Amino acid sequence: MRARRRTTVLAASLVLALGAAPLAAPAFAASGPAAAHTTTTTGPDTEALEAAIKGLPDQDATAALVRVGGRGSWHGVAGVRDLRTGAPALENARFRAGSTTKIVTAALVLQLAAEGRISLDGTVQRYLPGLLTEDFAPITVRQLLNFTSGLQPGASLGEDVDDGYEHRFETLTPEEVVAASVAKGPDPEYAPGARQRYGNIHYTVLGMLIEKVTGDSYAHQAAARIFRPLGMRHTSFPDGPDPRIHGPHNRGYDWIDGKLVDVTDWNMSDRFAAGDLISTTADLEQLLFALFRGQVVPEPQLTEMFTVPDIDGATMGAALQRFELNGKEIWGKTGARPGYHTVVAATRDLSRTVVYSVNSTDAKGDGLPIAQRFAFPAFNR
Repeated sequence: MRARRRTTVLAASLVLALGAAPLAAPAFAASGPAAAHTTTTTGPDTEALEAAIKGLPDQDATAALVRVGGRGSWHGVAGVRDLRTGAPALENARFRAGSTTKIVTAALVLQLAAEGRISLDGTVQRYLPGLLTEDFAPITVRQLLNFTSGLQPGASLGEDVDDGYEHRFETLTPEEVVAASVAKGPDPEYAPGARQRYGNIHYTVLGMLIEKVTGDSYAHQAAARIFRPLGMRHTSFPDGPDPRIHGPHNRGYDWIDGKLVDVTDWNMSDRFAAGDLISTTADLEQLLFALFRGQVVPEPQLTEMFTVPDIDGATMGAALQRFELNGKEIWGKTGARPGYHTVVAATRDLSRTVVYSVNSTDAKGDGLPIAQRFAFPAFNR
């Protein structure tokens, strides 16, 4: 079954003068061009999925790309590529995938473990001598993978969009990020392995570890070991501090001081192996299926991604988070960068999967409403 819905966004809402970047707050009206493709009537709640993308752009998002797979598949695209022109959103658009990068990083580490080049019980002090001071207790690779290392947050160019916008073309190296963490000292309350505390610092160190062990750049290792073998032709990392998304993409916007601002161009160097991936929904879906099928990381190392440490309040294995929805156990990862919110999630048996990229106007805010709107319907049945 194939359905198409086409409505028009008022020209006054879309033909906006950007000037230095801010847009006057637009009076969002009906949706831009949208399309939904359903290959079977059994499976996800297609009515809810179609309702989720209907009406874009609106106050919360300017575009959405959604892919649902497993037993029953559905693809949807809605909204606009650019608020200035009102051009329809591109289904094959590249976008900043944020912290879904951590899936790639974890997979690289676990591949190296399978090859005997890294021991998950080996320490940061062993693989990166001199990185930590003597104040730190031994921190294992496994503890970095499952966010229990006890490292405190490192430096960043802004934790929210308002703070980061004026620094968006500046560069912060992984070494600088980690040095700021080390300067704070160990977690004063919890020893390594005693508490799970999600953060980028764990995976920044893992990216440095990958480079040290392989003698190669993190980006090249990801391309050679994962992207090229899986045919992920539209997935890459920025070339150093390059702030652009190369290739077809939908512009990203965010509310800053009451104005809708174009935040597409942004140097993501401070995120490195924790969050500067650029990809497409089709490529991330390919990664999701291959990973869960054991085609990226072999057993027994793959088990690490689905093993939550026995710590009160812990919900994450190596990069993946476990949660329950409508009686289904789901494993997934979110990612958020200014203007772009991403989710990859699936049941362990791949009976249901969802990948989306939403051009959220508050991508770094509370992601739950976005997931409830665009992801939850995939698991309603």
